Amino acid sequence: MIQLDLTRSRRGGDTLTEQIVAGIAAMVDRRALRPGTSVPSVRRFAAQHGVSTYTVAEAYGRLTALGYLASRAGSGYTVAHRQAIPGAAPAPRWEAPVLNAAWLLSDVFADHSVPIKAGAGWLPGDWLNEEGLHQAIRAAARLPAGQVSGYGHPYGHAALREHIATGLGRHGMPVQAGQVVLTQGATQALDLVVRTLLRAGDTVLVEDPCYCNLLQILRLAGLRVIGVPRGKDGLDTDALDLAIREHAPRALFVNTVLQNPTGGTLTSMNAHRVLQLAERHRLLVVEDDIYRELAPPGSPMLAAMDGLSHVVYINGFSKTITPSLRVGYVAASPELAKAFARTKMAVGLTSSEVTERLVYAVLTGGHYGRHVESLAARLRAQQDHVTERMEAHGLEVMLRPEGGMFAWARLREPVAQGTGSALATQALAHGVWLAPGSYFAADEADTPWIRFNVATSDAPQLWSFFDAVRGAR
Repeated sequence: MIQLDLTRSRRGGDTLTEQIVAGIAAMVDRRALRPGTSVPSVRRFAAQHGVSTYTVAEAYGRLTALGYLASRAGSGYTVAHRQAIPGAAPAPRWEAPVLNAAWLLSDVFADHSVPIKAGAGWLPGDWLNEEGLHQAIRAAARLPAGQVSGYGHPYGHAALREHIATGLGRHGMPVQAGQVVLTQGATQALDLVVRTLLRAGDTVLVEDPCYCNLLQILRLAGLRVIGVPRGKDGLDTDALDLAIREHAPRALFVNTVLQNPTGGTLTSMNAHRVLQLAERHRLLVVEDDIYRELAPPGSPMLAAMDGLSHVVYINGFSKTITPSLRVGYVAASPELAKAFARTKMAVGLTSSEVTERLVYAVLTGGHYGRHVESLAARLRAQQDHVTERMEAHGLEVMLRPEGGMFAWARLREPVAQGTGSALATQALAHGVWLAPGSYFAADEADTPWIRFNVATSDAPQLWSFFDAVRGAR
């Protein structure tokens, strides 16, 4: 039997996943667990230790990738034979993946060989609303097959759209359900807006730095992308005004609160100025507001301030429920909503009504409000803790976010070659994934800045790596 003493600390310390990985690895290394020994199933381990099955599954996946466990279909997990068999070919040596756009866009989601994902864009499994999700899955399993046997409505599940419209109304944005189109995540919503309203050769403005996947969407569409500097208070509005006058852009994309990657939130004054410029120049603003529910109350919302006159609003549930359900939405004027629904049908038919029903069940199941409050508070505490650790280990943080997932930092002294990419490549060889600033730059220029996910950036090995880098110079 495996019995680990897991610490459920909400302020620092390794995550439950990391504790399980370290505990089992140590037992294997000291031969307390022999090769070929069966380990408890995911469900049994979770029940014995009072943790989420998602946490255990992630830990077992990491241990398998690191060579401590072996998995065989139908047989569960066993301790791997780590010693070479006489006469057999030696086990392949682990090599760090190549840090490039292809790995960051796709392989990183399935690559379990890098144990410390400080650059991840998602929350650990044990931070999510497991109780609410399980309750929703049980409810969905009881649905008559006839209710989910078709393609569903082009706009998405009606009850969820009504619920979203009501929630937006509470933020001061009165909309009808017919102005809400459900999508396969907020990223698909961005893609639908681009496909519907823009054409190859058009110029668009983005924050610099900005959400990395947005840059890929814009480039794939053949758009000319111009960056507008974003600082502690928000967009540089003088630079924005100049860019609008010089480049005659069709649209501006903005991540209003707890921005990815900096963690910053527009001030009210900055938000008003952005909207004034948009109205003066008849510029469409696409507001990506995916972190809204984690933001402090009263944070500015461009769509509410504008009334969806010059703003298209995008949001989703990947940060507060789970990324795997892939449910997002776009809210706009009735005419634009109809156009987005047509594009959605043309490129992918309807979105999944099953997952939309699951999300609706989570939102209305009674646990969601408490979960979001707890998650936001936990992230605020983790922001304070991780930024303090950063500063103690030689990192300069651009700003101290008021919560959310991300921090934007660099070493106080210039790194070798002056690039974040060089540091990130070096970190991969030590089992640490960092997200370099070049991936978030409109012009792909390399910078010393790095995005950190505070929920996955508290492993001792991470800080040891930075200490070693500083000590080597």
